Order: sequence, then structure tokens, then C-alpha cells
Amino acid sequence: MRLITISHLKQLIRETGMDHFLRQNLASLEAAFGRWDEFRKSPRHATHYPQGVIELMPCADEEFYSFKYVNGHPKNTAAGRLSVVALGMLANARNGYPLMLSEMTLLTAIRTASTTALGAKYLARPESRHLALIGTGAQAEFQLLALRQVLPIEQVSYFDTDPRAMGKFARNMAGYATLIPCNSIDAALTDSDVVVTATAARQHNRLLGPGMIPPGSHIHAMGGDCPGKTELDPALLAQCRIVVEYLPQSLEEGEIQLAKETPVHAELWELVNGDKPGRQDPGELTLFDSVGFALEDFAILQLVYQLACDLNIGEEVDLIPSPADPKDLYRVLFSPPSP
Repeated sequence: MRLITISHLKQLIRETGMDHFLRQNLASLEAAFGRWDEFRKSPRHATHYPQGVIELMPCADEEFYSFKYVNGHPKNTAAGRLSVVALGMLANARNGYPLMLSEMTLLTAIRTASTTALGAKYLARPESRHLALIGTGAQAEFQLLALRQVLPIEQVSYFDTDPRAMGKFARNMAGYATLIPCNSIDAALTDSDVVVTATAARQHNRLLGPGMIPPGSHIHAMGGDCPGKTELDPALLAQCRIVVEYLPQSLEEGEIQLAKETPVHAELWELVNGDKPGRQDPGELTLFDSVGFALEDFAILQLVYQLACDLNIGEEVDLIPSPADPKDLYRVLFSPPSP
């Protein structure tokens, strides 16, 4: 099977180009949502602890099976650790053999940002130029780079409670847009077209509420991704056209967990397939209540596997026994070494 380490992924991005890779992932993601009914889907399996959560996220079609191991431990950063780390696997569904084991921490950030862009393609005003970022942690740069693939973003106003996070965002994204650091959420929202909330605190926050968002804005709420964790005032949801990824999971983990009676307009696949419209009025508020879904991991793992094979990137590792007699597994341990 093929092993994709961080070094391999860096090589793949260098050879592909970040913008081109993002566009490829966006196309792969949209194609996957477009054949929604072909996938075997389920909410992720989550094991909750007082300090965080560990999850397994499976998804499969008739050709491939994928899963991701991922955690969410918001207090890790205080100890110098990432709050989210992940590993992913892609397997041949016809014979069950694993094809690839991959780093998935960076890929999760990329696929999450691509999902933001896909939602914005259908829900934001096409002329949207001003992005407001609430939270500039590990996801922030990827969010801007992905949104630039579908919208003419020229200006980014941003706020984080951690000045160091704001500083690293400014350093990393210098030259990509006009960057405006703000000292409050309200200041960041002024005249914004698209708002992305990406905070990590595991609690019911009310970062945004009625009257705070300019008319016609699109909100992408990605910080609410487990039970007990939200970012928006439930009263704001009632003013928005709401789209989710997978309703059974979103009801438990998304912004709508505190407002289960609030009407949900569509799941994202319905917009991709044209079964339901996206934005219908330039002045309406739209909300993509995004919690992250295993189909998004499937799409990027399949893309990375294809590119890794085409570019001959990765390492073939000996993790699956290959006995001459498939019924003689014992001999694998005791056969003489190859000359």
C-alpha cells in the first residue's frame, strides 16, 4: 500500500501548485456531492471526553472505502500541540485491500476550506469581495485561499482573541488580499460580503446575532462541529436560508442543534444537483451550517491517491502480508528472508 507522509504531501503540492490543487479538490468535492445517492453514508462515530473528542468518519461507494481518524482537543494549543490531528485511509471496496494511508491533518484543513468554497459558490453573491474572518487559527489561511477560487475576494477583515494568531495570519497571507486587522467582531463585520466563523472553544457561543450581519451576506459557520459547541445566536438562524451537509449529523453537531425547529432549506448535494436553488435574492442572508462530513474526506483522499500514482509520489510500505498460499498466513512469520 502507498504511504503519504507530510513530506510527500509537500512534494505533491509543490508539483501541482496550491491554487491548482485547490481547484482540483473543489472539482472532486463537487462531483462527489453530485452523486450523493451512490455513497454509503452515516454520521461519524464520536467518543467524547471532558477534554475533547476522537472520531472515526467512514464513507464508501462501490469502488472505494475511506475513513478518517480525527480528534478535536481545543486546549492542546496551550501545550504546543495541534488541536486537530488526523490520519486517513483509502481502500479497494471490491477486495477490501487498503490502497493508501495518508496524513490527514493538512488535508482536513484543505478539504474543509474547499467545502467552504463550494457552499459559497451556491450561496454567496457572485460579486462578493469582502471576507470577514472570525477566528484566525489553523484553518484561516486555507479558508481565504479556497474562497479566492470561487469569489473575487479583495479585502479581508479579521479578528481573533489571540493577537499572535492574528499576527501569523497577516504574515502568511500578505499579498493575497488587503488585510484589515480588527479589535472586535463588530468591526470585522462592517461591510462584509462573506463571514466565516472558525473558533475552537467547545461551548455555546453567540459570536453573531440578529442585526450584526450586513444584508445580503453569506455566513459560513464551521466552528460548531460537535454537541455542545455552537457560534451563532439561534435567533439569527431564523433570519437565514440554511444549508447543511448531512441533516442527521448537523442536527446533533451543527448550529441547528439549539434550534432544531428552524427550517433547513437544503442539504448541499441538492444545490449541486439543481434539485433546490441556492441564493434566490441579493438581499437575503444565507448560512452554510458546516460541521464536516466524511464525503469530503473521501473526495480528497481519492484525489490524492490519483495524483500520487500519476506523479509517483509516496512510499510503498509492507503493511499487508502477501503469502504464496493465502491460506498459509503462519508461514509469513517464519519464511526465510528474501536474498
